[in-house]
Order: sequence, then structure tokens, then C-alpha cells
Amino acid sequence: MNIAVIGDSTCSAQQSKLAETIGALLAQRGVTIVCGGLGGVMEAVCRGAKSKGGFTIGILPGADASTANSWIDIPVPTGIGEARNAVVVKSAQAVIAVGGGYGTLSEIAFALRSSKPVIGLNTWSLSRNGREENSIIRVQSAEAAVEKAISLVNGQRR
Repeated sequence: MNIAVIGDSTCSAQQSKLAETIGALLAQRGVTIVCGGLGGVMEAVCRGAKSKGGFTIGILPGADASTANSWIDIPVPTGIGEARNAVVVKSAQAVIAVGGGYGTLSEIAFALRSSKPVIGLNTWSLSRNGREENSIIRVQSAEAAVEKAISLVNGQRR
């Protein structure tokens, strides 16, 4: 099972702690982490995963694998810039968003367009025609994010 964890390349201490906990919990469940491979939330989730023996894949925007954070097992240099956001999402069965800027918003959009579940922790909210949309599944903890993502992926497999 591959789950993408997305968020800003610079993040608060609270977001970093959430992402690190998510990475550790996913790794304990045998889930492979897919992310953008750089800093911030991406680095924190990989650090958490590696602390529990997990496996990490970083889909990099540039052509140089050495730009990956030190917790990435498999760096995938794409050379396609922010278009790599679509590759991150397409490489996973579910997405967990932690905070995030416009790059994260684009990944959320790619995931929703691809009918992949998006679980959100303190991330974007969406509205359409002035009405709040509930397409992002809101949770309040790292534990809830991991449980929800795994249960939704397992439900898709049936």
C-alpha cells in the first residue's frame, strides 16, 4: 500500500510533529510513504517512517536526485517541476494533507480529480458556488488520519 503525505516544504513545528507521527504510524502498518521528497512536511513524514523501519519514495521536481531529503529511500528525479505533484498523487492509493500551500492545493485537486481519498489535518477547505464542499475528509489527529486512509484504501480493494 502506498499513501502520499503532502504539505509545505516549510512548515511549523506543530505540522512537522504531526507529519513525523503520521510517517511512524504508517510505517508500523507496513505502508510505503510517497511524497515530494524535499523539506518541511515531506522531510518530517520520511523521518518518522524511517524511525520505524519504513520505506519512502520521493518524487522530486528537479533532475538531481541529491536534492532529496536524507530520509528518502528511492528518489525519483523528474525534471518536470511542480507537474510532479500529479505523479505524487498518481503513485498512491490515498493522500494525507498536512497544512500546505498552493502546491499542496494542486495535489489535493489532482487527488480528488482521480477519485482518491484525501484526508486533511489543518489543511485547505473547498467551496463551490458559495457552498462548503466536504470532499476533504477532516480529521483531528495523526492517528485518525492514518486509520482513515488505511481503511479507505482497504475498502477500495474489496
